Amino acid sequence: MTTALDLDLAPLARRVEDDLAAVREQWGDLLAAIAQPPAAEWPPREHRGFLDQLATDDHAEDDEQVVEPVVGRLPLTIREHPAPLNLDALDAALAVECDLFGLADRVAAQVQRPIRTARDDRGRYVADQADAADPARWQYQAPSSPGSRAYGLHWAAVWIAGRALAEDDADGLFEPMPARLLDEVAATAREARRTVERALGRDGRITDLADPCPWCAGHLSAHTRPGGEPVVTCSTGEACEAPGDLDSRRRRAWRGADLVGLWVALDARRRDAEA
Repeated sequence: MTTALDLDLAPLARRVEDDLAAVREQWGDLLAAIAQPPAAEWPPREHRGFLDQLATDDHAEDDEQVVEPVVGRLPLTIREHPAPLNLDALDAALAVECDLFGLADRVAAQVQRPIRTARDDRGRYVADQADAADPARWQYQAPSSPGSRAYGLHWAAVWIAGRALAEDDADGLFEPMPARLLDEVAATAREARRTVERALGRDGRITDLADPCPWCAGHLSAHTRPGGEPVVTCSTGEACEAPGDLDSRRRRAWRGADLVGLWVALDARRRDAEA
């Protein structure tokens, strides 16, 4: 992708792109969380169905509904929830949507070219309808139309990132983003990402697991990192005989696909205790 971005502003623009991509990638999970009661346990409710399915081909369904990650399979806009079960998730989604829509309006006001005019058959100057309908143009909300808001948060995030990166614009629709405006865009994008990750419990928190390590009975801790994959560690250290890698502190650690093995072992231990 060729851009006309000032080299001094490029790192900040790339950070905007990364933060807005993180918001988009987690937006489906946030919308799903609105309909689920808040849960402090680990793993997050949206991942439990995935782990259960891999742990056994014939896992009995839990009494409460399980929701899997649904990025790309939910409406891109916030739906009406007659009785939302997670008000924190709903508040986060509404705040992020409001902030990014408002940001797109402000960016458009500063960098987007006004609609061109053309003479009609009577010699009058009228709005150029083709220019007005340019799909790359951010459309403002009006009493009779939601404008570009109708396409949801995903489009707003993609459009803002494109303006920050000064993407190719053969028709001269946009001017380069001023440095002061880019600072505002970066701050808003970063806060939107933090809001989403905080609502989903992915903001760097540590959760102490109630179950001990199935291999050594050591203490298990689950860690989440902004923008990173979750990881579970065992306090016993190298002496733990569990299969898996050691982290930088020489603790047995499970991440990614390895979490499935841990989940299988924990589930088996629970079943044995109940037998």
